[in-house]
Amino acid sequence: MTSMSDPRDLQAQLETLTTEAFRPELAEIDRLPTLEIAALMNGEDAGVPAAVAERLPQIAAAIDDIAARMSRGGRLVYAGAGTAGRLGVLDASECPPTFNTAPEQVVGLIAGGPAAMVTSVEGAEDSAELARQDLDALHLTPDDTVVGISASGRTPYAIGAVEHACARGALTVGLACNAHSALAAAADHGIEVVVGPELLTGSTRLKAGTAQKLVLNMLSTITMIRLGKTYGNLMVDVRASNEKLRARSRRIVALATGAPDEEIERALAATDGEVKAAVLTIVGGVDGGTAARLLEESGGHLRAALEASAR
Repeated sequence: MTSMSDPRDLQAQLETLTTEAFRPELAEIDRLPTLEIAALMNGEDAGVPAAVAERLPQIAAAIDDIAARMSRGGRLVYAGAGTAGRLGVLDASECPPTFNTAPEQVVGLIAGGPAAMVTSVEGAEDSAELARQDLDALHLTPDDTVVGISASGRTPYAIGAVEHACARGALTVGLACNAHSALAAAADHGIEVVVGPELLTGSTRLKAGTAQKLVLNMLSTITMIRLGKTYGNLMVDVRASNEKLRARSRRIVALATGAPDEEIERALAATDGEVKAAVLTIVGGVDGGTAARLLEESGGHLRAALEASAR
């Protein structure tokens, strides 16, 4: 069911949000030369990483809790509307090829469903009930994490997702770009990256969207590091699904082992293209079957498997 709030109430709410604030000094931006507008945008964007840096302790705390649950088989679920939802879907969709996660391990939910990735779905963001339905389809468990994403911090779909996930015992994170947001208040971990008013009034796909992308990069990437999906800064769980990724796999094994090309090719052939196992056969001096067993026993952590192979 779509919320039927009084439009005047909504307007009053928006007027209190930093992300919606009007900047009179930019009222004639359309009359500036293109290079000056580009310079203004670039200057605005430069402040986003600093705003993210102010929230690193909250981000790190959320990641540790997410990783603990995912290590027990939990899932990471993003939920948002519009730009926020699209960014969540984007981050989720990049995890399988980058970290060899199963498609259901990191999930992106967008208000209005897949069609909302490319077109506006009328009223979807205003429905907390729609968020509950989308989450119920996933059969949440206490090991799952739901990250509600909303620049304003007031989007009913994102808040509804977090509140419903809390009721199901899941971990919750609220990512917003306004202080004192309802979304952050509803979540176990509130992350409010305050980037200030946008160059175009209320266009939160700009600085707010950039801030959300940076935080989502951290949530997924560092969680995967904690889960052993990397070896140092090498993506040893990369899925070689095309020629470029097959070449990257060979390069990763080379960087991790220093082995000659012929040995790398033999190792990858013996391990069905699995980079971790290939590294383990070379560095640990074990065969493909033993490498697979050691990795399974170490929970997929290559460093731990290498230590075990040396015993």
